[in-house]
Amino acid sequence: MTASKASASPDESACYQHSGSLPLASRISLHVRRKMFRLFMDALKPMTATTILDVGVTSDSSHAESNYFEKLYPYPNQITCVGTEDGSHLTKEYPGLRYLQVVPGHRLPFKDREFDIVFSNAVLEHVGNREAQARFVAELRRVSKAFFITTPNRWFPFEHHTGLPFLHYLPPAIFRALIRNTRYRYWADEANLNILTASSMAKLFPGAAVHVEIVRTMGIGSNLVAYGTSGID
Repeated sequence: MTASKASASPDESACYQHSGSLPLASRISLHVRRKMFRLFMDALKPMTATTILDVGVTSDSSHAESNYFEKLYPYPNQITCVGTEDGSHLTKEYPGLRYLQVVPGHRLPFKDREFDIVFSNAVLEHVGNREAQARFVAELRRVSKAFFITTPNRWFPFEHHTGLPFLHYLPPAIFRALIRNTRYRYWADEANLNILTASSMAKLFPGAAVHVEIVRTMGIGSNLVAYGTSGID
């Protein structure tokens, strides 16, 4: 579900391996994630009995924006969360929450439409090529009645994971070639990073009543959110 930790230390989440040098980016990320959480609450209107599956929790607990859904959601006892990293610490922090570790690319261990809502933040860009992304979305829709999926916007001037400006505007093959022999080489692998535009994200939801919204930071579209009903029988 998330990228492997090949370039990260054993206790470090791969997705945060360069965040230590970007404290301002971390603060901006928290602000945007709070904005996306408000959109989640307004758009899907969960209640006390609504069952939630959060796909893609992280082992990281040092960044304020990590696992923000669990921090902000008022009914943690209704959350089941899964991730490829060890998120067991969340069960201690949020009584009643359930956590399961899963294998990237494998079918989720849940029945069809087992959950009212599936939530997944910043995982979609880490699951591989467009075909792999489509399979990931289909699996999220399979286990839920409604979905809320977020990912960084490719057209934001700074690439979210490296902090590099504008380089990711180049064709993906060129972007990957330019960073392959740098400290950012982990992100040169499509299996670890494949960023999307609003139009490419919308194409991943055939047959679904989907809304794709652009969340803005300082007036610039920084993140994409897709939400709606699963539309799968």
